[in-house]
Amino acid sequence: MSQRRELTEFERGEIIGLWKGGHSERNIGEILGHPKSTIHDTITRYKNSGQITASSRLGRPLKLTERNVRQLVRTLKEVRQQSLEEMTKKFSESLSISVSSNTIKRTLHSEGFFGRAGKRKPFVSEANRKKRLEWCRERRDWDDEWNFIIWSDESRFMIFQNDAHHWVWRKPHEKYDVDCLIPTVKSGNQGVMVWGCFAKDKIGPLIQVSGSINASVYMGILENTFLPFYNSLENNSQYIFQDDNAPVHRARTVKQWKEDNSIIDFPWPAQSPDLNPIEYLWDVLERRVREYKPHPKNIEELMVILEEEWNKIEPEILTNLVESLPRRVQAVLDSHGNPTRY
Repeated sequence: MSQRRELTEFERGEIIGLWKGGHSERNIGEILGHPKSTIHDTITRYKNSGQITASSRLGRPLKLTERNVRQLVRTLKEVRQQSLEEMTKKFSESLSISVSSNTIKRTLHSEGFFGRAGKRKPFVSEANRKKRLEWCRERRDWDDEWNFIIWSDESRFMIFQNDAHHWVWRKPHEKYDVDCLIPTVKSGNQGVMVWGCFAKDKIGPLIQVSGSINASVYMGILENTFLPFYNSLENNSQYIFQDDNAPVHRARTVKQWKEDNSIIDFPWPAQSPDLNPIEYLWDVLERRVREYKPHPKNIEELMVILEEEWNKIEPEILTNLVESLPRRVQAVLDSHGNPTRY
């Protein structure tokens, strides 16, 4: 069966001219030699639109049906970090059809999915997710209470940092969805380990910690570094002390030291760096060290720069961080205990 030829604009004009002259569709077909269905369609289109031009075409027909597209989106959501080639292969095999990577990419883009570098966030277990949620529920109405907490943490800084990105497929608003995050793990790389603390209106000390931290080393940090800072605060008896749930922080001898020195512990949910504003200070410090010229060439130079940049952190940053706590708490509540953007 031969394919029907598309009429030219002149030929369609002939049909409309004869029709306006009183000829029937059958008679027009006999005069011009076109199929009756072509005559009828041309006249009907003219009646509806008043035009004799052909309807514009949107390009070649889509290769994937709506059902195929839904299956493709399900395939993507199974593993957000799969490559375009892996997804194309998996999708084609599941439907026994041949689809190119370009078709898959084009379809995903039309559905709002794009390849983006996944945000790195610590993994949160189900048990700790529930504990984070409960902790935030208990403090959702806090206001001035956040002003009397001393925030502390340890962090490692490297001379050379691995900046490799891991890509995920996501929509713009899914940036912090759990299955679009890249879980982080503790690094065994060598570098400078530091301990630091701060309060709302005052930056605390930053010191280098050599070797591994055990209970004895941590008590030394508290005795020689934290306690002088604590005593320098006005109305220090109103302050409570935050440290995370690392085993050395909760050792029996450390707890006893805190009791002997009237230091009140702040209960802390595990796997919750997004609730500790000092994490942002570590990011500030990291950026400033990277921007420092000349770059540090060894551990000693790195530590000098870290101390210098730490002591230059503006008081406004500290205040803004503490004032962000209600928003951080609400973000955890909104995410049902999962990692947040903070």
